[in-house]
Amino acid sequence: MTVDSPPATGVPTLDDDPFGTEVLSDPYDFHRRLRDAGPVVFLARYGIYAMGRFEHVKAALSDWATFVSSRGAGISDFAKEKPWRPPSLLLEADPPDHTVVRTAMNGVISPRSMRALRERFAAPAAEIADRLVEQGTFDAVTDLAEVYPLRVFPDAVGLPEEGRENLLPYGGLAFNAFGPDNELRRTALAAAAPVQAWVMEQCQRENLAPGGFGAQIWAAADRGEISAEQAPMLVRSLLTAGVDTTVYGIGNTVYGLSRHPEQWAQLHASPAKAKFAFDEALRWESPVQTFFRTTSREVEVAGTTIPEGTKVLLFLGSANRDPRHWGADAEALDINRRAAGHVAFGMGVHQCVGQPVARLETELVLSALAERARSLEPAGEPAPKLNNTLKGWASVPVRVTPA
Repeated sequence: MTVDSPPATGVPTLDDDPFGTEVLSDPYDFHRRLRDAGPVVFLARYGIYAMGRFEHVKAALSDWATFVSSRGAGISDFAKEKPWRPPSLLLEADPPDHTVVRTAMNGVISPRSMRALRERFAAPAAEIADRLVEQGTFDAVTDLAEVYPLRVFPDAVGLPEEGRENLLPYGGLAFNAFGPDNELRRTALAAAAPVQAWVMEQCQRENLAPGGFGAQIWAAADRGEISAEQAPMLVRSLLTAGVDTTVYGIGNTVYGLSRHPEQWAQLHASPAKAKFAFDEALRWESPVQTFFRTTSREVEVAGTTIPEGTKVLLFLGSANRDPRHWGADAEALDINRRAAGHVAFGMGVHQCVGQPVARLETELVLSALAERARSLEPAGEPAPKLNNTLKGWASVPVRVTPA
C-alpha cells in the first residue's frame, strides 16, 4: 500500500491528511501548499508520493506504461492486497487488456449514440427546469443534480425502474473505496452488500432493456469483440461511474454559478454557452479530485527519483487550479475561459469513457435552466458531501428569478 522507507533526500514532505475531513471539505489551501512545495511531494502520513502541478499530473496520467492503473486506482496495491471487488476492466487495467474493452465501449458510447440520446434527454431537462424555476427556490443537489441523471441515464443503459435508488450509494462506495481504511470507507462498505448484489444483478443480459447501452455491450460479446465474462463487468463500469460523477458535476456547476451571479447573467444571455460553463466548472471544482497510480519501474520526475512499485497520488483538482498552467486567475470561475484540456475526466487511455453522456446531460439541463432563470443566487449555506475521491455537495440551496 505504501512506501516502507522514507523518501530520497531533498524530496519535500507534508504531514497533511488528504483524506481527512478538513481537506476533503475544502482542499484548496492544501493544494496550494502541495504545488508550492514542489513537483513531487512525499505525504508522510501514508508514506506515498504525490503530484499536484498540472504539468506532472497530466504527464503521469498520459504515461500508462510507467504509472500503471492495473495495480489499483486507489491506495490499495493489487500486487500485494486483494481488491474489495473484482477490478474494473476499464479503470483498473492497462493495455493490451484495457484496449480491447475500451474499443468495445467506444463503439457503444459513440457520437452517433449521443445524437440519438439528445432528443430523449432534452424533454426531461426542460420539464425539470420548468418546475424548479416555478418553485423559485430549490436545492441544486437533491432537486436537480440527483434527479435528472437518475431519470435519464438508467433509461439509456436499459435498467428497470425498480431499485434505481441503489445507484448513488453504490457509486459513493466505489469512490470511497479508493481511499484508505478510514471511517468514510468503512461506513460505505458496511452499507454496501445489498447494493452490490442489486448492481451485479442488473448487469445480466436478461435484466437489460433492448437497445440500451447494456444490451449493446452484450451484443459486442455476441460478436466476439469481448467475452461473455467481460460484458457484465463493463455494464457495472457504466453504473459505477455514470451517475455519481455527473451528479457531483451538475451540483458543483450550479453551486459555482450561484456564487458568481455575473457568470450566470452571461449564461442566461447566451444559454448555448452551457457546455463551456460546464467545462470551466469541472476545472474550477473537479468532481474527481484524486486518483492513484503505481510505478512499474524506477522513474525520475522533475529531478526526483520515485522507486518501482510506489503508490503515487495524483491531485486532479489541484492540477486544474495550477496557476503555472492556467494563469494568475486560476482560482476564478470564468465561463469564457478556454478550459479544454483540464484533467477532470482524466487524460490518456484511461480518460473517462462516459464523459460524452455527462457532457450531454449537463449541457441540456443547464441550458434549459439558463433560458428560464434570469438570475441565480444562494438561498442558504451549502453542505459538503464527503468522499475519499469526489468533491461535491450534499445540499446547495439556490433562488432563481424567472426570465
